[in-house]
Amino acid sequence: MAITLNNGFKMPIIGLGVWRMEGKEIRDLITNSIKLGYRHFDCAADYKNETEVGEALAEAFKTGLVKREDLFITTKLWNSDHGHVVEACKDSLKKLQLDYLDLYLVHFPVATKHTGVGATDSALDDDGVLDIDTTISLETTWHAMEDLVSLGLARSIGIRKFICSNYDIFLTRDCLAYSKVKPAVNQIETHPYFQRESLVKFCQKHGICVTAHTPLGGAEANTEWFGTVSVLDDPVLKGLTEKYKKTVAQIVLRWGIQRNTVVIPKSSKVERLKENIEVLDFELSKEDMDLLKELDRNYRTNQPAKFWGINLYA
Repeated sequence: MAITLNNGFKMPIIGLGVWRMEGKEIRDLITNSIKLGYRHFDCAADYKNETEVGEALAEAFKTGLVKREDLFITTKLWNSDHGHVVEACKDSLKKLQLDYLDLYLVHFPVATKHTGVGATDSALDDDGVLDIDTTISLETTWHAMEDLVSLGLARSIGIRKFICSNYDIFLTRDCLAYSKVKPAVNQIETHPYFQRESLVKFCQKHGICVTAHTPLGGAEANTEWFGTVSVLDDPVLKGLTEKYKKTVAQIVLRWGIQRNTVVIPKSSKVERLKENIEVLDFELSKEDMDLLKELDRNYRTNQPAKFWGINLYA
């Protein structure tokens, strides 16, 4: 099952995020997930594992497990490389051992002090605050992203975490206004506790596919890093498991799919990988979709700016 992007390319509606995976773990993860049917992988320079992902992909191609054209590979431009977009993309391609990307995203809508192509440190100033580069606008970054399409380095380009309280819609609108190549995707945090209905509808109205990068609310990972509450513990969701004979995670992922959003959960456990992809054989009723709509708390669980000395969401 796939969503057709505004440029005609198809994006599998279920993918696997590889954040916080490393070493042999990531190589086994990629191999096992391909065997289970995953064809969409969400990477990033900042995850610091593109080399390992590339090794796993190369092995999968070499052994005939899968063909390159059967996969949809995403990676992302880090904040410190906004002034070096083409170089950063080529660096990621080299690490991933690929000739092109299916999707290249602007990881965050902020340019920071350049620390070297492919180096993803978040430079802080003397006050411990993110060292923002005020000479590079988002428009400049986007036009450099467009060059990647012309050069054949990326088939699609998109935006991510265009967030700052209610500013997210306006940043997306501005990008639509100045772009020659429209963003194909906006990757955001969205789940039953953080539904962001206005932004989702705005993007879909203007032909931008929405991808949920935290479709399960971050679960244990975000609880550990940010002290947030997991949507998977919600009693309403737990109450639906018997009705559908599915886990809470499967119900939440199915809810995301029925909103016509792409979902990219992460897991390093084979049983969870299998569970997360087995969500196309049932459908939530309209009554239950409406029930889940009432769970919205406007509750963000992914808060990386806590490491930057600033509050992006005030």
